[in-house]
Amino acid sequence: MVTAATSQRLTATETGQSGNRPLVVGIYQNPPKIAINDTGRLTGIFGDLLQQIALQEGWQLKPVSCDWAYCLELLTSGDIDIMPDVAFSPERAVVMSFHQTPALYSWSKFYSLSGQDVNQLADLAGKQVAVLKDSSQYFFLKNVSEQQQLPITLLPVKSLSAAFNLVAAGQADIAAASHFFGDRRADAFQLKANMLRFSPVELYFTTALNQNLDVLAIIDRQLQQWQADPQSYYYQTVKRWSEPDFTATAATSMLVLWAVFNVVLLALIAAIVFWYFRRSRRQLGQLQLSQERLTTILNSVDAHIYIKDRRFRYQYVNHKIAELFCRPAEQIVGHTDSLFFDGKTVEQLQTNDQRVLHAGQRIVEEEINTLASSGQSHTFLSVKLPLRHANGEIYALCGISTDITEHKQNQAAIHQLAFYDALTALPNRRLLLERLEQAFSLADRIGCQGAILFIDLDHFKDLNDTRGHAVGDELLSLVASRLGGQLRKSDTLARFGGDEFVVLLTELQSRPDLAAQRVELLATKLMTMLSQPFQLTECSYSISASIGIAMFSDANNVDELLQRADLALYDAKSRGRNRYCFYDSTLQAKVIARTAMLNGLRQALSLNYFSLHYQPQYHSDGRMLGAEVLLRWFDPELGPVSPADFIPLAEDCGLILPIGAWVLQQSCQQLERWQHDPITAHWHLAVNLSARQLHDPKFVQLVTDTLHSTGADPAHLVLELTETQLLQDIETVIVKMQQLGELGVRFSLDDFGTGYSSLSYLKRLPLNQLKIDGSFVRDVLHDPSDAAIIRTILALGNSLELNVIAEGVETVAQYQALTELGCQQFQGYLLGRPAPVSELSATSQIPA
Repeated sequence: MVTAATSQRLTATETGQSGNRPLVVGIYQNPPKIAINDTGRLTGIFGDLLQQIALQEGWQLKPVSCDWAYCLELLTSGDIDIMPDVAFSPERAVVMSFHQTPALYSWSKFYSLSGQDVNQLADLAGKQVAVLKDSSQYFFLKNVSEQQQLPITLLPVKSLSAAFNLVAAGQADIAAASHFFGDRRADAFQLKANMLRFSPVELYFTTALNQNLDVLAIIDRQLQQWQADPQSYYYQTVKRWSEPDFTATAATSMLVLWAVFNVVLLALIAAIVFWYFRRSRRQLGQLQLSQERLTTILNSVDAHIYIKDRRFRYQYVNHKIAELFCRPAEQIVGHTDSLFFDGKTVEQLQTNDQRVLHAGQRIVEEEINTLASSGQSHTFLSVKLPLRHANGEIYALCGISTDITEHKQNQAAIHQLAFYDALTALPNRRLLLERLEQAFSLADRIGCQGAILFIDLDHFKDLNDTRGHAVGDELLSLVASRLGGQLRKSDTLARFGGDEFVVLLTELQSRPDLAAQRVELLATKLMTMLSQPFQLTECSYSISASIGIAMFSDANNVDELLQRADLALYDAKSRGRNRYCFYDSTLQAKVIARTAMLNGLRQALSLNYFSLHYQPQYHSDGRMLGAEVLLRWFDPELGPVSPADFIPLAEDCGLILPIGAWVLQQSCQQLERWQHDPITAHWHLAVNLSARQLHDPKFVQLVTDTLHSTGADPAHLVLELTETQLLQDIETVIVKMQQLGELGVRFSLDDFGTGYSSLSYLKRLPLNQLKIDGSFVRDVLHDPSDAAIIRTILALGNSLELNVIAEGVETVAQYQALTELGCQQFQGYLLGRPAPVSELSATSQIPA
């Protein structure tokens, strides 16, 4: 069938000059549809119709007689202009043009000698069938033979008369022919028509593809006008050629018999008609009731049910189809999908429908169809099956399409939840592990390298503790966006959990050194990018990251690879964070030791393995001012463990909070005991704070409750903090210090001069003491810069009315140099080593 675009071309050329034009017409002998008589004039239904149109339009018709197959060759080559009596098929539409309105409907039958009955397709098995070469009957029988594996022998002939001659002569079992020809000529060959027949086909005038389109347009317009009028020349012609031939003598003889017969049968007919009328009314009522029930059922089903003919036109639709297209059923029937869907959908639908209508397949397909009216897409699960006549010929398809759009959306949402992180929309741990398994296997097969980078945000918990989880989530989203912008499409960025991200790099160079170089460059770029401030809703925030890297060649399987990347990350953190580290084999021993230490640390509090030592602090006049509390840990298996080793570990695992609370409790209890002795009543205790303690929202309440429960004098409690602890969220820290300062608690700024805090904040902090870092004291005798720094700190303390104490005093020379610079408070091995409280001395042996 011609497309809508072809139809538009036909219309556009209707105004072309077609009068007085010669038209070469290819004719094959197939009466009464088309033939050439003895005078060379066109006859038959198609011949008379074309003659009449030619007379109106002034065309000069030049008939050319040819057999069917040769006529088709002449038409497609352009040697003839037009050919009548051609059935439409999609294959012919590729090389031919058709008009819109069928000129005639015809069906074919099987004709044979008596005793060769063909009532169903299976009866054709083993038969020799004479059939017109390259006709629609020929291709139908060929498809039936191939698809149903029937052993049919086709004998292609050049004309229908030749087919009947072969059967009459016993050289073929059966002939296939249109009923127009066969019913008229069967008796002449002593053949009979069989019960089995072909489906009706639509017959047209046709031209070579895109040739003589103006002629087809005129024929189409004339056919439409004729077929709209039952009294037109068209119906007269069809009726005239459809009636049997009678001679005048035979007509005269039979006229008398016909009159007698009519009189005899008149009464009988009247009785039969009356009986039939009553029976028909009853059957019609039952049929209408059945049809109403069927319509109710089809309209109640939550599915789109439809029937399409072989030219993809809707022949039936239920109410779901009408709802989908927003049209009543009568405005849908007779139209193709091109009226309702976009071009891509139409192409897809016709491809699937052809498999059903022309290949006889039953298909089950998911179809994504986009409506032309709204642009909205729906996903359907469509079941399509062919509808066949009794002879097996396909005449339509039946489709049942269920809208599964919501189901597919739910599936996508479930997949998103299962494999992607809800906050960042990055692949989650599960999807990363799947991709990592695939990448690891691929690298092994093709001999390439790969790597994973574990990225952990340093001190991220501090942001959550001080600003809340909403702000932390905002930062994580921004980090994910930044990281994703630095990677290739083939790389995978995943959120592994919490503040940890993983980058999977695949198909790197096979040489380990080149692959590692590529990974190192990326790690450097990622760290630089993450170090830039993040603009959050509430504030600007800076953070660093630690990265652990493991190459595929470092491990034998995925689990081992993940473990070793985690070891590398731990190594980066243990080296001070804000750096990247590659895995190496020595890390394993470090991790074993760290694990043993962590296990012991978890039990140290409950098993009372911790103790406190005190390092005295003295005035230059020899008086003991107090002491700094130092935590010690002796483990039965590990022995004495250095605070430099276990304090960072306690920070990382969160144990620093209960440990810090225990230290504070013990220190306050000691202060309370000193208060009852006149010698020790004025002593203070300096307790070091960790960053986690300081930023803990419950810290102020913890100190307050501890002082209250122990009865310690707040004025004798000195809390030591470092400048680096003030870098994050200093405003909140100032508020906490002010709250505790109102209780009488004092504060000392440890390691002063080594941090980065602005002096503008120093004057706002409620400090009581500055502590000169031991690194300046160590080189005060040899480095003039250190002496200048100490002098500046002493001057700053004096101007701000702050006490200044020097720590790390180990030699007499250092002590004397500090005294000469104006320092009056000291702490160090020269004056006293850390020891249990029982070994503290109220006076020191400060050299003169």
